This record gives sequence, structure tokens and C-alpha cells, in this order.
Amino acid sequence: MRARDLAVEYPSVTLDSDALDAARLLAERRLPGVMVIDDDGKPYAILPASRLVKLLVPDYVLEDPALAAVVDEKHADRLCRALDGRPVRDCLPRERQVPPVSDPDDTALEVAALMARERSPLVAVVEKDKAGGQLLGVITAAHLLEQLLGVA
Repeated sequence: MRARDLAVEYPSVTLDSDALDAARLLAERRLPGVMVIDDDGKPYAILPASRLVKLLVPDYVLEDPALAAVVDEKHADRLCRALDGRPVRDCLPRERQVPPVSDPDDTALEVAALMARERSPLVAVVEKDKAGGQLLGVITAAHLLEQLLGVA
């Protein structure tokens, strides 16, 4: 099985997308992360759901986790406001996670090795061309496991 056969359409956002909308997308579809594409439609970064969760937690709670126990539910419900109006570009880690890119002809084992090496739940499948490449789809760790287990 080749990467082109494993690649599926996958939700993506742009650098200027609203971070709260990206969080909703991740939550509604229960995704591990979302592909961030640049203005040319090429993979730019992966925005992990865990990164958005971290942005919801106030700094004082990160510094002293015991404070999380004293924050009431009413206040906790307002945490999502931290994302409201922010573009996705402002939510990416300083050392952005560049998406691992697979060639469409890579084997399932090559994709698995790339995913393991990069510790990424997503691999972009890109057809190289003169313009730099076209995103064909994404392979998720869950989909790759499903396919590999189905073969076994």
C-alpha cells in the first residue's frame, strides 16, 4: 500500500483562521491536531489540540497547578475566551512543528517510520511539482494503524 492510497481529505486551517474556530473543529471531530496551510495551500505546520488546551490554561495555574482546584466552574467556562479573536498563527509554538511530508509513492512502512521518527500524528502526502508541491491528503496515525492491522 502506498501513501497516495492511505491519504485522505483532512481538515485544515490557514494561518489567519480564527483559533476558536480551529479549537471547535478539533473538538467536534475529535482530532489530534489540525493541518495549517500557508497562502499557497502547502502544509505549513501542525497545530496540536494539546497546544490549544495549553493556551486555555492561565499562566498562574501552569506555575502552580494546585490553583486549578480552586477555580470554580463559572470561571473555567470563560477559559475559551483566551482563543477568541486570535489567529491560528499566534497559537503555533515558537518552534513550529513542520508537518512531515511523504511522497505519494512511499510505502506504508516508510510512512510509519517517518511518523515515528517525527513523533507526529499526521503526515502530509505531497505530489512534488514545479510550484513546490500539491497536498494530496493526510495520513493520520489512527488510519495508518487501522490499515496495517487490517492487513495483518
